[in-house]
Amino acid sequence: MKTVWITLGTIAALFIIFFMWAGGVYDKAVSYQEETNKTWSNVQAAYQRRADLVPQLVATVKAGAKNEKEILTQVTQARAGIVGAKSPQDLELAGRKINTAINLAFEAYPEIRSTENFATLQSQLEGTENRINVERNNYNAAIKNYNTHIRGFFKKMALGITADSGEFERKEGFEAITEGAEKAPVLEGAFED
Repeated sequence: MKTVWITLGTIAALFIIFFMWAGGVYDKAVSYQEETNKTWSNVQAAYQRRADLVPQLVATVKAGAKNEKEILTQVTQARAGIVGAKSPQDLELAGRKINTAINLAFEAYPEIRSTENFATLQSQLEGTENRINVERNNYNAAIKNYNTHIRGFFKKMALGITADSGEFERKEGFEAITEGAEKAPVLEGAFED
């Protein structure tokens, strides 16, 4: 009789240990699944950042370049007036126009900075694409951890007992696609009017 109780106690202990282990496998699978979902959300957030940021940057650079073009056109036209001056009064008038154009230029836009703005735009674009790439890599790493966990033989068996059917399905890593927000913006012609 004592042997029967020992056997039943051992079996009960094994069941308890098994269900505790299976519960741990389930909890870890949930954790990996949530991490995967979070990292995909981060990829989407990086795409949204790009979609919001790039048009604003382009508009800012474009406006600055347009303003500088107008300033340079005014100064060039004023200089041309000096060349065409036929009298000292014409020369003085042209000189005043140049001074006025330059003063207005520096009041309206104190420094010619379009080259710097284009460099900033390029840097922001590169940084944005790098952020997206980092988030994609993080997503792929999370997918790898998740898939590795749910596909192990004993873990798969434990999840089959503790989880709903289809609750923990294998996920695919990020793959390049050709439509939607996943595409980097094309800036060709963005600075033309």
